[in-house]
Amino acid sequence: MEVSTKLILSALWETLYMVSVSLFFGGIIGIFLGILLVATRKGHILENRIIFSIVNPIVNTFRSIPFIILLVAIIPFTRLIVGTSIGTTAAIVPLVLHIGPYFSRLVENSLLEVDEGIIEAAKAMGATPFQIIHRFLLPEAFASFILSITTATIGLIGATAMAGAVGGGGLGDLAITYGYQRFSTITILATVVILVLLVQGIQSVGNVLERKIRRVE
Repeated sequence: MEVSTKLILSALWETLYMVSVSLFFGGIIGIFLGILLVATRKGHILENRIIFSIVNPIVNTFRSIPFIILLVAIIPFTRLIVGTSIGTTAAIVPLVLHIGPYFSRLVENSLLEVDEGIIEAAKAMGATPFQIIHRFLLPEAFASFILSITTATIGLIGATAMAGAVGGGGLGDLAITYGYQRFSTITILATVVILVLLVQGIQSVGNVLERKIRRVE
């Protein structure tokens, strides 16, 4: 059985919907946690062992859980949030919990790359911790953030494909339902090609933006 172009485009739209919404909310969580991990670590501007010792293992715990297991494990929570555990909207809940902690580590690495001399200079000028984060750390790490967002987006695309295994919709669901279960090699091939092109396009855009920002800086 061959699938129509309309069905493929619908699956592509579902994938883009899941990726964009998950990236937005997961990005907010990731940036917040990443800043917290950097600012509260030993020797930094808001050193706090208690907060760091709580946030760090939580992030590590979520990062260590394979997405397909997380997807199933939080089904009751997903139902509580969106009223169902099946479909593209339901898949967004585990996607956010998956990408948030992952992105926080990327943010953390980007912020730690900022020259300590910049932070010291900010302190010398009397900047508050919030001002140091807002006016110095984040702007200096912005180019690196672009690559972090690119990496997170590509990771989300792979996760949405796995979400299709449990009725999450999107290209993964299309490949499993119409490709694997109905023995349509063309459908599987088309899905793979679209995913590869999608990833290549996002990576290329991310690389171009990162280079332009670094030149401006």
